Amino acid sequence: METSERSFRSRRDRDGARVAPRRAVPRRVVRNWEQLVGAAVSSALGNEDPDYSGSEEGEDESRMTSRSSRRYERSESYIVPQSLAAQTDIAAVMEVAEKIQDEDDDVGRILFEYAYNLTQQMDPLNQGRGVLQFKSALKAVLARNRIKHQIDRSQDVRLLTEYHRMYKEREDIESLDAEEKAAQEGFGLEENPESQARRAKKRREFYKISKILNNAADFLVAVEPQVSSIVDPAKEALDADAKKMEEFKPYNILPLESIGVTNPFQSFPEVVAATRALYTSQWSHFPRFEPDHSKTVGRDVLDIFDFLHFAFCFQKDNVSNQREHLILLLANAESRVGTLSKGTTLAYNAKLDENAVKQVFDRILANYVRWCNFLNEKPQTLLAMNSEKRLFLAALYLLIWGEAANVRFLPECLCYIFHHMAKECFELLDRNNVERATKTIKVDEDNIDYLFLDQIITPIYNIVAAEAKNSEHGKAPHASWRNYDDFNEYFWQSSCFDLHWPWRLESGFFTKPRKKGDGKPSSREDTMPLLEANNSRRERRVGKINFVEHRSSLHLYHSFHRLWVFLVCMLQVLAVWAFCSENGRLNLRLRTVKFMLSVGPTFAIMKLLKSILDFAFMWGAIRNTRKPIVLRMFVRLVWLLGLSGGIVYLYVKTLQEEARDTPSTPWFRLYCIVLGSYAGAQVFFTFVLRLPFLRKQVDRCSNVRLCQFLTWMKEERYYVGRGMYERTKDYVKYSFFWGVVLACKFAFTMHFQLMPMVEPTRLIIGFENITYRWHSFVSQGNKNIFTLVSLWAPVVMIYVLDLQVWYTVASALVGGLGGARDKLGEIRSLEMLRKRFLDCPEAFAKQMETNRSSLTPAREDLAADEKKAIQNKDDARRFLPIWNAVINCLREEDLLDNRECDMLEMPPNSNTYPNGKQDTAICWPLFLLANKVHIAVDLAAENKHDDQQDIWEKVTVDEYMKFAIQESFQTIEQLLLSMFANNINAQRWIIDIFGDVRGRVADMAFVGLYKLHKLREVVDIIRDLTYYLGQEENPAVRKKAITELNRVSKVVMNDLLGRESSDRLRNWVLYQKFIQEEQLFSDLLWPNEGWQKRATRLHNILKVHKFKDEADGKQKTYNTESIPKNLEARRRLEFFTNSLFMHMPKARPVSEMFSFCVFTPYYSEDVMYDLKKKGAKKDKLKKDDIKELDRENEDGITILFYLRKIYPDEFKNFLERLKVTEKEFERQVWNPTYMKEETKLELRLWASYRGQTLARTVRGMMYYKKALELQSAQDKGCSSDLESGGSSSSFRRGSLQRSPKAQAELKFVYLVSCQIYGDQKKTGKPQAADILYLMQQNESLRVAYVDEVTIESGAKETTYYSKLVKVDKMDKGKDQIIYSVKLPGPFKLGEGKPENQNHAIIFSRGDAVQTIDMNQDNYLEEAFKVRNLLEEFDQIHGRNRPTILGVREHVFTGSVSSLAWFMSMQESSFVTLGQRVLARPLKVRMHYGHPDIFDRVFHFTTGGVSKASAGINLSEDIFAGFNTTLRQGNVTHHEYIQVGKGRDVGLNQIATFEAKVASGNGEQVLARDVYRLGQLLDFPRMLSFFFTSVGFYVTTMMTVLTLYVFLYGKAYLALSGVDASLKANNDILGNSALQSVLASQFLFQIGMFTAVPMIVNLVLEQGLLKAIMSFCTMQLQLASVFFTFSLGTRTHYFGRIVLHGGAKYRSTGRGFVVRHINFAENYRLFSRSHFTKAFEIVMLLVVYLAYGAQNRTSATYILLTFSSWFLALSWLYAPYIFNPSGFEWQKTVDDFEDWTNWIMYKGGVGVTSDNSWEAWWAEEQAHLRTAGGKFWEFILCLRFFFFQYGVSYQLDVIQGSTSILVYVYSWILLFVCVLIFKVFTISQKASSKRATLHLAVRLFQAALLLGLITGGILAIIFSPLSITDVFALALGIVPTGWGLISIAILFQPLVQYIGVWDSVREIARMYDAFMGIIIFIPIALFSWFPFFSTFQTRLVFNQAFSRGLEISLILAGNRANTST
Repeated sequence: METSERSFRSRRDRDGARVAPRRAVPRRVVRNWEQLVGAAVSSALGNEDPDYSGSEEGEDESRMTSRSSRRYERSESYIVPQSLAAQTDIAAVMEVAEKIQDEDDDVGRILFEYAYNLTQQMDPLNQGRGVLQFKSALKAVLARNRIKHQIDRSQDVRLLTEYHRMYKEREDIESLDAEEKAAQEGFGLEENPESQARRAKKRREFYKISKILNNAADFLVAVEPQVSSIVDPAKEALDADAKKMEEFKPYNILPLESIGVTNPFQSFPEVVAATRALYTSQWSHFPRFEPDHSKTVGRDVLDIFDFLHFAFCFQKDNVSNQREHLILLLANAESRVGTLSKGTTLAYNAKLDENAVKQVFDRILANYVRWCNFLNEKPQTLLAMNSEKRLFLAALYLLIWGEAANVRFLPECLCYIFHHMAKECFELLDRNNVERATKTIKVDEDNIDYLFLDQIITPIYNIVAAEAKNSEHGKAPHASWRNYDDFNEYFWQSSCFDLHWPWRLESGFFTKPRKKGDGKPSSREDTMPLLEANNSRRERRVGKINFVEHRSSLHLYHSFHRLWVFLVCMLQVLAVWAFCSENGRLNLRLRTVKFMLSVGPTFAIMKLLKSILDFAFMWGAIRNTRKPIVLRMFVRLVWLLGLSGGIVYLYVKTLQEEARDTPSTPWFRLYCIVLGSYAGAQVFFTFVLRLPFLRKQVDRCSNVRLCQFLTWMKEERYYVGRGMYERTKDYVKYSFFWGVVLACKFAFTMHFQLMPMVEPTRLIIGFENITYRWHSFVSQGNKNIFTLVSLWAPVVMIYVLDLQVWYTVASALVGGLGGARDKLGEIRSLEMLRKRFLDCPEAFAKQMETNRSSLTPAREDLAADEKKAIQNKDDARRFLPIWNAVINCLREEDLLDNRECDMLEMPPNSNTYPNGKQDTAICWPLFLLANKVHIAVDLAAENKHDDQQDIWEKVTVDEYMKFAIQESFQTIEQLLLSMFANNINAQRWIIDIFGDVRGRVADMAFVGLYKLHKLREVVDIIRDLTYYLGQEENPAVRKKAITELNRVSKVVMNDLLGRESSDRLRNWVLYQKFIQEEQLFSDLLWPNEGWQKRATRLHNILKVHKFKDEADGKQKTYNTESIPKNLEARRRLEFFTNSLFMHMPKARPVSEMFSFCVFTPYYSEDVMYDLKKKGAKKDKLKKDDIKELDRENEDGITILFYLRKIYPDEFKNFLERLKVTEKEFERQVWNPTYMKEETKLELRLWASYRGQTLARTVRGMMYYKKALELQSAQDKGCSSDLESGGSSSSFRRGSLQRSPKAQAELKFVYLVSCQIYGDQKKTGKPQAADILYLMQQNESLRVAYVDEVTIESGAKETTYYSKLVKVDKMDKGKDQIIYSVKLPGPFKLGEGKPENQNHAIIFSRGDAVQTIDMNQDNYLEEAFKVRNLLEEFDQIHGRNRPTILGVREHVFTGSVSSLAWFMSMQESSFVTLGQRVLARPLKVRMHYGHPDIFDRVFHFTTGGVSKASAGINLSEDIFAGFNTTLRQGNVTHHEYIQVGKGRDVGLNQIATFEAKVASGNGEQVLARDVYRLGQLLDFPRMLSFFFTSVGFYVTTMMTVLTLYVFLYGKAYLALSGVDASLKANNDILGNSALQSVLASQFLFQIGMFTAVPMIVNLVLEQGLLKAIMSFCTMQLQLASVFFTFSLGTRTHYFGRIVLHGGAKYRSTGRGFVVRHINFAENYRLFSRSHFTKAFEIVMLLVVYLAYGAQNRTSATYILLTFSSWFLALSWLYAPYIFNPSGFEWQKTVDDFEDWTNWIMYKGGVGVTSDNSWEAWWAEEQAHLRTAGGKFWEFILCLRFFFFQYGVSYQLDVIQGSTSILVYVYSWILLFVCVLIFKVFTISQKASSKRATLHLAVRLFQAALLLGLITGGILAIIFSPLSITDVFALALGIVPTGWGLISIAILFQPLVQYIGVWDSVREIARMYDAFMGIIIFIPIALFSWFPFFSTFQTRLVFNQAFSRGLEISLILAGNRANTST
């Protein structure tokens, strides 16, 4: 030890390391310190204190490991600091040393010394956390060893080699190696997987120890010169065994490089064939490798990946990863198209089918071929004429893709890279020897590991990263930086080849942008060429490509101009037609037609506007865009300029001609010719050429010049968006849909909107007697223009937005019919389930059984009924293992109790009776048969005088009663026969009795000859008999059974049969004798285990099931009709059985199914809920902290308390599953004396499975693996083992048998991208330990994460790696790194979730990938249908092959509260009915972040499963749908399978979620994907796309804007005096039709029509009665208030983002929300989005109420304003109505105090918005950044000045004056009010001067106040000023003040310069204070009444109350209602 320390120090001195001088420390102090530390650490190492982790300094590093050790039964005494464990194998050394120390102290001592030296080498200065403590622990151990033993270091190597030899002989490793070799070669004996695993574990452990011993020996030889000469040949043996550890390297799925590991796939011919297909030996000619290359790469057989690895210097782990990737793709393709998986070929003879190779090749390189064709480049794939070269190119593409990092978002850039590399590849293949690809990379032999990454990928990454940095994560204008799409679209043009190969880095493409704030003009680099150092010109920087996301609402017109042109033109035509009517009758006279043709100029001008916008939104990208595109835009602009000018000119001439009233009309004829030609061309191009069959013809003629020119002129041509048309059948369907919708819409518009407005408009135009009360600038003398605008504006806006309503209604009806056609809702109750259960086995076998016909015996001699019976029996036996697995799963999830589980399970169904007779009777579950026999017996006794046929008909009315009787009869007969096989007399009696019963039944004489009233006694005796027979045999039980047999024989012979039946039994007398002597049943064979189970089942059928009522303690009959009682269990079983009858593709065997991967991105959400640690501090939880079940919130509520109350039945079942009472459970969890870690872990899991946690998601997704294993076993099974699902216990290596487990692993893997798992491990986060636990429990779970490695060599340098880990059970459940792929830099350049998905997607596998979010769940019964779902990829769903399979969702959070229920209903109607219609017939379904299944190969070659550009791709998921549609994909939707999903359950969470979605849609308005879809989809699909994406938010916003327009119009009429003038003329406003038009928008506002989808969905899935009850209940619970409030949320955030931008991700928490939200928090969240807007609406309503026409009635006012008041009050008080304990008095008091503190707090540096109003107010202005946004905000703010202008002229004091001075005086009054406010707020500043000045200010304020009051009173008394004038002035001034504040915020720098910013802020504070008080007053008043709080609690949590929950306890918690 000391020698090694000296040698290490001497080496450090020789290397020049500097050691800082240290003060001399007394040796005694050092010795005492070491003794103290050694004692403490020694106790830790001895496990005396399992919680010890070194010290506080090392606590963070060791916490994760220690948690995992204690919780999950891992034995790790030595805790190695993370800083050391991550870089060395010290942990393994310590583990082996600890193990060996008990056997050999010397070897243990050597290894401890070796570990210490490694530590000293890695961290000599103890800089890492916990290193010093670790070294001290080692020193203590080594010190003890030195005391015990005399150390001779010269023998250390010999000791190591000797121990190695001894250990090898003891474990007989040579024999194990021989067995393993024989097994791998296929000559081994049959053995089960357990023995294989034991052998592999022994061998691995030995080689692991050998490697460590060898490393220690090498270290000793290197540092101890005296031992080098003692090395003997044993060291060579040790070295050889150490190298064999490489055979056990970690692997993912296929152990390709781990030859020492048991390979479960060596019996899979398709896997073997795919592996061999890659070998270079398969090539007829292949360049030769260097002779030692195999040894260099560690592979005996080289393949094409080794060639590519050497040639292009890919990363080693990338090569390994993609090798496995390609093999799996090939193997799965072979399993579908070839014959290998069908068992026709042995594995070692397997050869891959060429069709499989071609299929994989075509799928991987399909996008590349399309790219080459688009750019007229010859694809390199044409040179791949054989399978070998195809595999070669596929492997090359995968390697490029696997190492591309963020460049994977640029699929066409990857095509460019592949194109050039493939060229060089073919050149390299023609050479004799393997060489480096010198054209692609500059070879540096000293650093070849990352050359491809550094030289090819990193340059692209660097420029992308530079632009991303310049974007300020989306805050900068999108037009100022290049996003992922810009970079990718650069490769859509031929100029991309100017980049050359390898990259020409001086090109403008690689020029980085100017950094913001560098003081240089941003345009200089774009406008002036720069010079390089060598005086060569550098090209200008390439900017935006093809499209610029300028922030403008005009994008809505630009993207969907066809919609707006259509709506405007139709409105114009209809309006003209209406105004040309006479006496309300429409006509089509020539004059009318002429005016209707005015639509021509409108159409042309609107098209011209679109063309101008093309240039506007291309500004900044024109220079970089392909010239044909720019030329097309210019030609169209010139054409439309000329055309529009010509059409306008001709129409003007036509009007002039009409005015002259001449019979000759040449201008009109010419106009008709021109317009007709143009219209015909438009119709031809827009509609005719859009017809699918014509589109096909046009595509075929694409090489014809004329077609090219016409296509070029009509349609923009990009790489994406070509060929987006559907089949003719689909086209007709969605065109007919929109035809009906538009017809209804325009008919409604004409008759109910336009026609009623015609006459009033005419009268108003001609009305000249309007008296204006104010100074009119425009209206007077101008046909009353503003009056017309105020009346027409709401009508026009309704005209636009009501198309959304018509679409909603139509889609609901179509979706309902589609759902009924799909058989949804056929089983929606337990009663329906019981009725249809008989058909379930057959339906299951038809849909999901792959070998049904082959297992059914073909017997031609059987009758049809017998064949059918045998088939039904086989179907039931196939169905049994699936059904029972589902039931057991429900039991494991605690949705069922043990009794329900027994009732629901299906019993075994044997093929034959013991006597060999065919048994066709089916045994059904007990829940169908229980109590049926007793009911039948009672029925027979009651009707004993009836005919047998009548009785039997009454019994068979209930079919299950018949089955119960038949099964009972047959079972007792066979049971008795089996028991008396050796007793001839008893056997004869049994045969005679049962034969007689059969005969009498057949003769219809049973009722007459048997005494039916005695059946009850017989049944009771048999019930007792079967109870005993179902138990294990013992003398007492045997005696009781014989007694019951004697009883039943006497009752049967004497009572049931009677003596008159003696003539029917041949041996009646003999039987009577035996029975009297009780000798008949003496010789009894006790039933075996199988018959015992059947006896128990018969007992359960015959007994009356009872239960003890906990309420009164009485025994009551158990209602089996209501099993299961748990609502979730019911729902799942109902949906599962219903889905069996729905249309779905036939499943293929597991071996032939599509392989797939489930993919979940995870950041720092909850993995599992935890329990508080002993002595833990009660600190406030941070955002990323794990939630603790027993941590109380501010109301005294814990999560565990909440869950136990919400799920009481499930908690009871949980305790029953654990077999503990509640009291015992409490002790095992909370009592330290009786505490059990297993129980605590079960509790954590139980709670976690009821939250939105990763544990719940993982459990659900791993059901796929369980289902596939069971189905694979069934696929292998024969008719004799149908019920067991096949045997998987053993299989012979080398044979054609497949292990079900291995088969499932080949087809399924679950990948979770835990982005920061590495950091969580390093910092000891509990989430890391929980993730590790999940991996330990689920073998198919893989975790990918990004690891940051920081190297401090001068400057700190951080390297990033994308890593994949899994757990190795042979290594004590530790996580092992499988692949580690270096990244070019930080991976997060854009939005977090898609970047997280992108880094990990290279580790995904399979043909498909299912994207699952963190808040989702899955169910075992649904997992059984995944094979059917994946077959949809091969079904015809349109013109294109499906690329995304949409999956139905169930929202599982709907039962917690009313809000959660509302949200779940809204969500359910969208994810079911809504998406059903989008997929069929509209064909515009996208991807909405739901559990859709992607064609993985299609998507990873076209950009991934989401887009990641910051800001613009905030709603990242939907862009996958956009991208798929644009690239000719197809998105379908399927509802026979469902996945669970959690949603937000609190109003604040829901509002945050709505804000996030609305913000994402606001950004989508600017997106190029939306623009291209809007332009390139045919017209009907474009309408569908618009109204189901951004159009929904546009019309939502227009609904609110319509309300504003209407109210401002009514206020204008009231304040201007027009309303009063018009009221005098009843001919105008007395029109009832007009009144209905003016109020019509509020019908839509209430949302009755928009609720139709929800109603239809409820009717479809719950039935009419339940749907009506549910809808009425929702309305009583104020669902309309919630939906109206959500309307405001969507409107606010969508509008704000469109105007200002600033969209960002908003975390909702996904937690349980039962806590009270304080008033201030609600005010902060909803003030600007709801409260201020609601106050504005209220003020408008007050103005209309105060100044409207005096002769109106209350009914009229209510009719016009009811919904406006409803909306305003909903926006003001919904957050408090739905706030738990929102009206509890003490909480109200506390809220007011908290709010006043917040509003008055002045703030300061570092103060957050939660604590200070000033900080919050500043944050609320952060969105005002762009000049355009400020301009529109300024325009909108001008509306606030309308109040002051109008109200000023209504004052009594002005005495009717209309002079402009009145308005001037009002502004003077406003400024006086501001001055008065300043005077009254100056005292605080004055107090800082001196006391005398302060006193003077206070006196002045008092005098001023008295003066104001006195002056006001005198003015009211002696002047025309009235008290109402005072309120009126406030009504006018308050909005003006708000407007001035809003404008001051827009010009903040100027206001600050002037010096009045502080005053503006204080006035704004006053406004917020007054708004808060107005809102708060009603809350305080209602809080006075305790009953209102109770009512509100019932309202909010009604769903919970309906399930008998105790919400009041939850809200009260464990604390009294006292002030805090």
